[in-house]
Amino acid sequence: MCDNMLYELAEEAKREISKYSDNYEIYLENTELLQLDSQKTDLNFAKEDISLGIGIRVIKDGSVGFAFTSDMGEIAKTCENAYLNSKLNSKDENFSFPELEKLPKINGTFDKKFQEIDLDELTSSLKSVLNCIDDNGCQTTSGGFSAAEGEVLIVNSNGVEAYDKSTGFALGVSINAIKDGDLATAYDSVSSCLYDLDGIKLAEDLCDLAKSSLNGEHIETSDKDVILDYHAVTGLLSTFMSGFSADNVQRGRSRLTGKIGEKIVTEGLSIYDDGTVDGGLNSGVSDDEGTASRRTALVEEGVLKGYLYDIYTANKDGVKSTSNGFRGSYAGTPSVSGSNIIFDFKDHVMEDEINDAFLVTDVLGAHTANPITGDFSVEASNSFLIDKGVKKPIKKAMISGNIYDLLSDAVAVGEETKQRGSFIVPKLLLHDVRVVGN
Repeated sequence: MCDNMLYELAEEAKREISKYSDNYEIYLENTELLQLDSQKTDLNFAKEDISLGIGIRVIKDGSVGFAFTSDMGEIAKTCENAYLNSKLNSKDENFSFPELEKLPKINGTFDKKFQEIDLDELTSSLKSVLNCIDDNGCQTTSGGFSAAEGEVLIVNSNGVEAYDKSTGFALGVSINAIKDGDLATAYDSVSSCLYDLDGIKLAEDLCDLAKSSLNGEHIETSDKDVILDYHAVTGLLSTFMSGFSADNVQRGRSRLTGKIGEKIVTEGLSIYDDGTVDGGLNSGVSDDEGTASRRTALVEEGVLKGYLYDIYTANKDGVKSTSNGFRGSYAGTPSVSGSNIIFDFKDHVMEDEINDAFLVTDVLGAHTANPITGDFSVEASNSFLIDKGVKKPIKKAMISGNIYDLLSDAVAVGEETKQRGSFIVPKLLLHDVRVVGN
């Protein structure tokens, strides 16, 4: 990719949009994607794709307009459309663009090895994972391997020029284990900004999980201590974190509205949003509005300290953006979203010290949780009864409760944290969770 090309396109867009307004934003995005998918052991889909696009936002007479295109020959027309679209919208004084500020330096988010990778290498890597699964006596149901490189340039009329370049690699596999007529399934994935994924370890650990889930027993309904593994933690925390969005707070869709300074979780837990984490999956020099990335304290020692803001919601509350204005692509406008969400516990307990608990590897149905109240009822996937490290597989079970209430006395399990999606978390021990047997 050529960053000079993005700057040249930005200059052209500046010349065109300046004909209509002196208050504008230009967002340019260039991505290259390599993707492989498999059904069972057959590689049935391969894609190599390059995408270049531009989004233009303009504020004219207090109204905002937006337009986008993937045709770089249509920049002038796109600028005109952004201006014309502003005439269709009502005036809103809360729209603005960020001011120029120093951008941080982020390490570990770009791997030059991407330029040496092709579909043949990805195919070889994925096949080695699938062969390892077969060698371990399990069956692959589906798998995928992707590698991407992206560069973004954000330019606005306040002098902001935020350029960032990053790479991302992801590998995921679903498998079956079968023994004596009993079947167990399992899924796991790994992601990194660097080309350092250990697919063989993923395959071996996944087969161990699937085989250890065979011949599960039924469990009686009761209230129990529950250990959430990394995937299960992130599944339930997505509901919890929606309450920190300033947009949800302002719309009355958050349980955290008006609770700044109040204790909302255990005093042993602090929560941060940090877009500057070296190697973080969502790290970058700025958010997608050009606001410099930073570390924001959301909770400190159990007490709510603040919310996540983009420019628009920050202006509504008379505060500064927390650099949390993100967009799906050049074809969309920014909205509030987390970057790297860090759960930092003061203390921890080791898994082999826990008596009579229910271990949940993953959850199904987390999207059905109530984002306002925090109530959830989800299916436990690859679950076990665990007593001082000894595991006994469980066939089917649900867990239910309220994530806000359960975090009031949650404890970290072990010292290791992993990033899954936006979350950098340990395993969690929750008390008195309703476990519903089948």
